[in-house]
Amino acid sequence: MTKFIILALFTTLSANLSLMAADGKGNGNSSPVYEMRVYYTPEGKLDDLHARFRDHTMKLFEKHGITNVGYFVPEGANPDRKLIYFLSYPDREARDKSWKEFGADPDWQKAAKESEKNGRLVTKVEQTFLQPTDYSPKLKVENKGGRVFELRTYTTPEGKLADLDKRFKDHTIELFKKHEMENLVYWHKTPNQKNADTTLVYMLAHKSRDAAKASFDAFRQDPDWVKAKGDSEKNGPLTVQDGVKSEFLVPTDYPPMK
Repeated sequence: MTKFIILALFTTLSANLSLMAADGKGNGNSSPVYEMRVYYTPEGKLDDLHARFRDHTMKLFEKHGITNVGYFVPEGANPDRKLIYFLSYPDREARDKSWKEFGADPDWQKAAKESEKNGRLVTKVEQTFLQPTDYSPKLKVENKGGRVFELRTYTTPEGKLADLDKRFKDHTIELFKKHEMENLVYWHKTPNQKNADTTLVYMLAHKSRDAAKASFDAFRQDPDWVKAKGDSEKNGPLTVQDGVKSEFLVPTDYPPMK
């Protein structure tokens, strides 16, 4: 009898540990949660926002267990005066705890108040929570310099995200690499967000904008890609009309990712 009780307890413990890992809790082996935040600034305020991040916010994020990943602006014209940045956390619970502590930090409250003496620095904030796909390389936060980054967002028809993932996993990633594109990370939206089951978000790095164009031109003409695309779309396209969005990003002058 004792033997069966021990076996039952062991089975229950194993199941609980598996659930904890699936929830992003437990022994730390689960994938991190990323947050993409887009800030829109009033006319003439983007430089002030950069200064606040450079001089205060990044350090305070780290103080409260928030990992700075990368800070970018759109390449070329930036009519919306956007700042796009990425943070990471061990899990969503850790994220919420860190932001609560950050918001209550007297140093942050002082920095925010002083920076906004002449008006608010941000008019709108957009946020998206992301988790790496099972085929994504581990994102390396490196200051290499001389890179142009590309943020790409794909929207699939209902029920087609798994097919798109399979094409990336089995073909696209290696073909990107073949044509000198650097695969940085591939994400899905975390559950319970709008269009979570039809969205793939990923980032590439290129030597330059011209290099990106040359790489994609060669990629699209590659017979292996033409075959993979044709085979994967026998039952219909894997993206909706106008469902591929690309935005080229330039790193800000403050680290960590360049």
